[in-house]
Amino acid sequence: MTLESMTGFARATGEHDGGAVVWEVKSVNGKGLEARLRLPPGFDRLEQRLRQAVHKRFTRGTVHCALTLTRAPASAQPVVNEALLADLAGLARRLEEQFGVAPARADGLLALRGVMEVPDGVVDEAAREALDAAILTVFERALDGLAEARRGEGAALAAHLRGHVDAIEALALRAEADPSRRPEAIRERLAEQVRLLGEAAPGLDAQRLHMEAAFLATKADIREEIDRLKTHVAAARGLLDAGGPAGRKLDFLAQEFNRESNTLCAKSNAAAVTAIGLELKAVVDQFREQVQNLE
Repeated sequence: MTLESMTGFARATGEHDGGAVVWEVKSVNGKGLEARLRLPPGFDRLEQRLRQAVHKRFTRGTVHCALTLTRAPASAQPVVNEALLADLAGLARRLEEQFGVAPARADGLLALRGVMEVPDGVVDEAAREALDAAILTVFERALDGLAEARRGEGAALAAHLRGHVDAIEALALRAEADPSRRPEAIRERLAEQVRLLGEAAPGLDAQRLHMEAAFLATKADIREEIDRLKTHVAAARGLLDAGGPAGRKLDFLAQEFNRESNTLCAKSNAAAVTAIGLELKAVVDQFREQVQNLE
């Protein structure tokens, strides 16, 4: 399986009974999955089936779906509601006489909702079912195109994410190998700290100073953070290789990466390691930003 982005666009068209069926679908980021449909009047009957089709394909993202129908000329004759038109014309005359408003124009009255409508051209149940089937068929093709677009963007995202994971691993290894973490460097640093404290306060117990210094050195050790970073790197690579809807799991790993990099910076007692920790935080932020686009 491949990773999929939550963003994409597709358009599909088809013909039916001399007219055209056009679907445009696009998806954007979302915490869950939501289908937003824009249908011509009279086609609400298809909403449930359309939503089911979206939910079968995707697990995350907000999917916008817009249907446009173009009818054959013979089946697109408008129907005027003459009773409503007469009522509106009478109201317009009264408003003109009483308030001096501009007289109503015929095109303005005909444009009002409910005055003139174009029937859907379906005269019996069989014809209605045939039209619905054509609409759903084109919709499935549009969803195919959207899925392909999301996979294409997902592949590009996966390449970026693998680069970030490689960078996180490299920084963790740099911190692990930093000269400040060698035992002799730690001993020298502790000895210097004890010496300075002894000079500043000669009355302090030397053995107690050594114990306190050793305790602080243990607290400042970043071995656990480095080990956990390595574990998270392996987990991230496993999810990227497995593909599928891994966005939530990778987002959780991004939080873990961020936690370890924060702790590494907090525990560091060497400028070089602190600099590595800050660089690590920047890469983790980039990783998490990219993960937000994944399904």
